[in-house]
Amino acid sequence: MGLVHDFFNLLLPDLCATCGTPLFRNEKVICLKCQYDLPRTRFDSYTDNPVARLFWGRIRIENASSYFRYQKGSRFQSLIHDLKYKDRKDIGRELGRLMGIELQGSGFARADIILPVPLHRIKQLRRGYNQCDPISEGLAGSLGIPFQSDLLEKPVRSTTQTRKSRYSRWENVDGIFRIKHPEKLCERHILLADDVVTTGSTLEACATAILGIDGTRVSIATLAVALKSF
Repeated sequence: MGLVHDFFNLLLPDLCATCGTPLFRNEKVICLKCQYDLPRTRFDSYTDNPVARLFWGRIRIENASSYFRYQKGSRFQSLIHDLKYKDRKDIGRELGRLMGIELQGSGFARADIILPVPLHRIKQLRRGYNQCDPISEGLAGSLGIPFQSDLLEKPVRSTTQTRKSRYSRWENVDGIFRIKHPEKLCERHILLADDVVTTGSTLEACATAILGIDGTRVSIATLAVALKSF
C-alpha cells in the first residue's frame, strides 16, 4: 500500500494547507515545518492567560485557551479561512487533533463532553457544514472525550460580528443560544470548541446557556485567538 500511495502521490500530491508544498507520507494536512512554525500560544499551561481573562467578571469558566495566534496577513490565516469557506474540514480535524494532544493531562482533558459552537441553520445550510464540528471531532479523538453537535443550538439568527464593538457583539448574541435535552448535560463538565475567539461574546453567550443547567461547568478551547496585544 505504501508503494501505491507513493505512486499516486507523485501524480497528484497532497499539499500542505499552509505553504502548499507536497506532503511526505508521514505528514497530514499541514507539513511538519509549518506545524513547527505555527505561532502557538501555550496558554493551556497556565490559567491566568489572555483568553481566560476575557471572561473574568463576566462568567465563570473553568479553563480557557487557544491553540495559536491569529494574525491577518499571516500565512496561517488561510487555515481558518479555508476551514470556514472552502470545505476544508480536514484542516479543522487535524488542528483539533493537534490542539487536543497539547491539552492532554490538563484540566481540559477532564471534561465530560465536547460541544461545538453552533451556527444558525440557514447559515449552516448555505455553508454546508459547521466548521466547529470537525474541530470538535479532532479534539475528541485526541482527548478521548465524546462530542455532540445537536445539544447546543442557535435558533435565533444574529448579524455579523465584524466591526462591532465588544458591547455590541454581546448585545448581538445575548440569549440566542439554547440547550436541547438539558438533562443530558446536568452535573457535567462541558468543553466548548470554536474556531477563533476575539472578544469572547459568542462563547460567553453559549456558556451562559449551559451554566443555566444544574451542576454544569464550562471550559473553552479555540483554534485561534485574535487579540490586538497579549
